[in-house]
Amino acid sequence: MSKIKNWAVSKAIEFQTAREEGQGLAEYGLILALIAVVCVLSVTALGTAIDGTLSGLAGSI
Repeated sequence: MSKIKNWAVSKAIEFQTAREEGQGLAEYGLILALIAVVCVLSVTALGTAIDGTLSGLAGSI
C-alpha cells in the first residue's frame, strides 16, 4: 500500500511541475506577443513620421 501511495504522490508532484512549466511558457508567449504589438505600433508611428518628413522635404525641393 505504501508503494501505491508513494507512486501517487510522485505522479502528483510531476503533474504540478509540468503545469508550472506550461504556465511559464504561456507567460513567455504573452510577453512575446506584447513586445510584438509594441514593435508594430512603434514602426507604424515611425513610418508615419518619416513619411511626413519626406513629403515636406519633397515639397520644398
